[in-house]
Amino acid sequence: MDGCDIRMGRVFDASGKAVVVACDHGMFAGPHPGMEDIGSLLARLGDGPDGYLMSPGMLPRVRKFFARRGAPGAIVRLNFNTVFLPGLDSPAPVISRMFQPEEALAAGADMALVCLTLRSGSEVTDARNVEIVADLCGKSHRLGLPVVGEYFPAAYNSKQPKEFHEEVLVGCRMLVEIGVDCIKTFHTNDFKRITGTCQVPILGLGGEKTPTDLAALELAEREMRDGASGVVFGRNAAQASNPAAFVAALQDVVKRGKGAREAAKSHQLTA
Repeated sequence: MDGCDIRMGRVFDASGKAVVVACDHGMFAGPHPGMEDIGSLLARLGDGPDGYLMSPGMLPRVRKFFARRGAPGAIVRLNFNTVFLPGLDSPAPVISRMFQPEEALAAGADMALVCLTLRSGSEVTDARNVEIVADLCGKSHRLGLPVVGEYFPAAYNSKQPKEFHEEVLVGCRMLVEIGVDCIKTFHTNDFKRITGTCQVPILGLGGEKTPTDLAALELAEREMRDGASGVVFGRNAAQASNPAAFVAALQDVVKRGKGAREAAKSHQLTA
């Protein structure tokens, strides 16, 4: 067992599943409701999640939360992607290096995240995006730092379900071929094909805030039914009617096979 296995084990439990809360939204869109103060968010959610997705600059500011036995794992985003900028919806997003794996490791990261977007309309941009992801992945592994690969399509809101699925499928498989240890991506209309052919744990993301807590739990239920190894939810956790109870319900859905409605009822969440 090398350092990657040890650090992966701090986020994924013996079942091979994980519930991660993303709180790095401020890097792209400023402070979201519920995430204005990341330290307060961590205090509200506590040890409910298995891990938190952080920006590298924020992790040192909340180091006390992680500097203790049994704390959730810290996952640090390494690259910047203009696909996330609000109001842009560009067909040609660009990614760039933002932090080096050495910096993430020095800050206390257990895992690194690298994001890939393709089909930008520019062969040069696509090749450069792959080059950056592959370079950060290789450097992380040489340090014993496991990598979460994130595939995020450009102009994703405007794509038809079949086109959207095919792009996510190819992008996720490319990330596996590059060498990532697990993947964070969208649930698609043929998600079982992604989870069945990508050969690493797939974490379904939460995306936009759903109208109710139950709707978010139903998304998690669909992702798990279709072969996911867990979820990465941000706004749906931070902006839930009761964030700590919502994460506990997520754990029931992800780890214990409970249905969304049963989990929502058990934790008195809004339907």
